Amino acid sequence: MTVNHPADGGSRHRTPQERAARGKAARSSVPRSSQAEFAPSEKRPDPVDIIEAQSATRVPELVPIRYGRMTESPFRFYRGAAAIMAGDLADTPRSGIRTQLCGDAHLLNFRLLASPERRMMFDINDFDETLPGPWEWDVKRLSTSFVIAGRANGFSTRERADVVQSTVRSYRAWMRHFAGMANLPVWYAQFEKEWVEEQFVQEVGARARDRWSRSVAKAHTRDSIQAFDKLTHIVDGKRRIAPDPPLITPLHELLQGVERGALEKVIRRLIDRYGRTLQSDRRFLLEQYRVVDMARKVVGVGSVGTRCWIVLLLGRDDMDPLLLQAKEADKSVLEPFAGSGDYRTQGERVVSGQRLMQATSDIFLGWERADGFDGRRRDFYVRQLRDWKGIAEPESMVPTGMRAFGELCGATLARAHARSGDRIAIAAYLGGGDVFDRALVTFAERYADQNEKDHQALVDAVRTGRVTAEAA
Repeated sequence: MTVNHPADGGSRHRTPQERAARGKAARSSVPRSSQAEFAPSEKRPDPVDIIEAQSATRVPELVPIRYGRMTESPFRFYRGAAAIMAGDLADTPRSGIRTQLCGDAHLLNFRLLASPERRMMFDINDFDETLPGPWEWDVKRLSTSFVIAGRANGFSTRERADVVQSTVRSYRAWMRHFAGMANLPVWYAQFEKEWVEEQFVQEVGARARDRWSRSVAKAHTRDSIQAFDKLTHIVDGKRRIAPDPPLITPLHELLQGVERGALEKVIRRLIDRYGRTLQSDRRFLLEQYRVVDMARKVVGVGSVGTRCWIVLLLGRDDMDPLLLQAKEADKSVLEPFAGSGDYRTQGERVVSGQRLMQATSDIFLGWERADGFDGRRRDFYVRQLRDWKGIAEPESMVPTGMRAFGELCGATLARAHARSGDRIAIAAYLGGGDVFDRALVTFAERYADQNEKDHQALVDAVRTGRVTAEAA
């Protein structure tokens, strides 16, 4: 496995004073107030062209579902438009300090997750686009997502500004906190459910606290057993994945005969060989399960059309399930602007970035390169389908609740960046004042305006027949 170091080379061994001086010096060339800047380049590509270029490598019959989901609202469009924003961010000011990026740090990619020790955690979830790059890019994508969600909820300009400024202030404050800590305490830092409730949930109203409690309770039910009960049924006395086309399509309904047998062999080999990327104890656990069925699954918004398989495995008996998801990993949308990173495969890129940024990761998280998909070699990463996942519902948030959630996301992103980048230099650049916070409020509003225009461009493309959209 290649070890990738996203922080700038020698910074890891400079003194704290030298690292802080580097961050402060960056203010001269890139003033914090300049982070407010955004204006589309005259050479900016057509946003629909960017989306279509991504779709060209995806499963053709699923692409209309992607467009259908992205046209539903500016926020859903934003979730699928990371590639568009990556190009726009490349033209914005940056301090020159790099860290491992999530690459798609919008607010719905922060959620409740289970640790291997069966503790409920709050962390970043989606790493399909992860790469080393400028730390500002994640903060800007997160901030803009709150503006877009706030507009959808009818929040005033002042209310949206309060949410964004609180989010960025939290990022800045926590980065400064982590900058004062030793390396191991930063690495061990994690946000458990009880800590989140003490630090953030108690600040919101009774209704928001009640929604949090319901989300926690629901997350506890979203595990392999719940997925097993919901997604499978008995066929001729055997447990099989239940069809729900076009979202879930068992392999036997996609292909028949020799083609089906060949693809089944490829997926079985993928699951068998990916185990080599797990820790030895986890590989031993995986080997106690046997593959019994597989199906294609439609996932997310931006990911719709990528090849994604859910695989049903059974262990001790037919009531001892493990559901794995094998998802295609393509090049990060950041790669043309941030570099490719030192990874042998795209699956390794995703897994390495996730392990680096998350406080704790799924015990079955691994990767594999597989031959035989459409005559091509494709990269995949594998994880459990569900493991205590709880997702936010921004449409039900009032301004105070969204502000508290933003503060939690800002703290979580700071922890992830502090693990993987030069936290002292970033903290020194940010400083103790609110210059950067206010700049991001302006940037987020400007980019939300651009996102609305891009969303409308896709809506118009559907209306004129340039692209085809399908609800699902």
